[in-house]
Amino acid sequence: MDISPVLTRIDDDLNAASDRLKDLLRIPSISTDPAYAAQCQQAADWLVADLQSLGAEASKRPTPGHPMVVGHIGEGGPHLLFYGHYDVQPVDPLELWDRDPFDPQIEDTPQGKVIRGRGTSDDKGQLMTFVEACRAWIAVHGQLPCRITFFFEGEEESGSPSLIPFMQENAAELKSDIALICDTGMFDPETPCITTMLRGLMGEEVTITGPSRDLHSGMFGGIAMNPIRVLTKVLAGLHDDTGRVTLPGFYDDVPELPAALREQWAALGDPGEMARDFLGAVGLSQPAGENTRTGLEMIWSRPTCDVNGIWGGYTGAGFKTVLPSQAHAKVSFRLVGNQDPQAIRAAFRAYVEDQLPPDCSVEFKAHGASPAAAMDTTSPLFEAARGALSDEWPNPAVFAGCGGSIPIAGYFSDYLDMPAMLIGFGLDDDQIHSPNEKYALTSFHKGMRSWVRVLGAARQS
Repeated sequence: MDISPVLTRIDDDLNAASDRLKDLLRIPSISTDPAYAAQCQQAADWLVADLQSLGAEASKRPTPGHPMVVGHIGEGGPHLLFYGHYDVQPVDPLELWDRDPFDPQIEDTPQGKVIRGRGTSDDKGQLMTFVEACRAWIAVHGQLPCRITFFFEGEEESGSPSLIPFMQENAAELKSDIALICDTGMFDPETPCITTMLRGLMGEEVTITGPSRDLHSGMFGGIAMNPIRVLTKVLAGLHDDTGRVTLPGFYDDVPELPAALREQWAALGDPGEMARDFLGAVGLSQPAGENTRTGLEMIWSRPTCDVNGIWGGYTGAGFKTVLPSQAHAKVSFRLVGNQDPQAIRAAFRAYVEDQLPPDCSVEFKAHGASPAAAMDTTSPLFEAARGALSDEWPNPAVFAGCGGSIPIAGYFSDYLDMPAMLIGFGLDDDQIHSPNEKYALTSFHKGMRSWVRVLGAARQS
């Protein structure tokens, strides 16, 4: 089936597609607030009706929380599952919005036209790029080039408590050749990417106790052990002067970057200039991680250790000369490759315990643990999709890493035994989760065209 008329259909139908997106955006489907439970139901109903208008067998599926939407359409191979979420973040603080967050409009900005409103980029706008690509294929050819399962969630912004049980209970229905996830972004406005590496995450809360009560520093200073002094020494020792994490065995399961991927990343620009620009946007200038690695490696493919919070003693207004009984810190580790979160947790706890002086004790509180995820890019679908994206955008697409964690990708592997491919068209300045969220009209338009190309390429791969 020829994709040229399908792309033309996308171009001709852009205004109508934008109106449909705005209709969905007007529904305040805030999953974290029980006051909006009815609106989450309304958003699910809207999506069911829209999928049914394409000829899909679609339905709203109840869960203990907000409903799932599942739809099936098409035949033949490959069988693709497309995942997105229709719930959105709360809009607080409302006074920082320039307009009603649920009255979406297209606005002119110095960077071009954008669709402004809550959920435009995360994730309703991204979700609808795929639905609109399917709509165009059906309008032109009367059918899709392959079999599609739609899987839309309503609790992604509230921790997805119903997701894993639903996937387990409906595994036979959801099982496909590959999952497509459109909840990521572009490298820059002209360079698309397929996210193939997701870092894992492990968190620990540490409490070091010294004296049995807070002490007067004039009476006990110098002779009594101060737990803040102990804690800061422990935390300072987690990195050496080159930026490497010092935990024994920390890098044992960290792979080196494959040569082909290193070449793709090198083609994105000068590493030093990119790092300076990236840090300059937040008022910094010098990378603080491993000094033998590029900025992209640091945030996409290398593990980290960061102190996320530290407190103890008197922190109120004025001054209080106290030696605290306790000192606390929260520490997180971003993990890559085959690093085992529980092994890293054990190594961290052993490291802290080894640093304690005789009069101090330590307590730990675990805060989650998930391994890294790496996609098997040897599948023909990955190169087919990369070629399709490269045909649409000014710059070639790259296989990219992601500094954060996207658990849904790992869930597809763990519970449905299927790979995932993450393709998104968001931009770094979309202000997701913040006031004045937006989605570039170019991202929406060319995102639809990109999915048309990906679906065509998937049929031929």
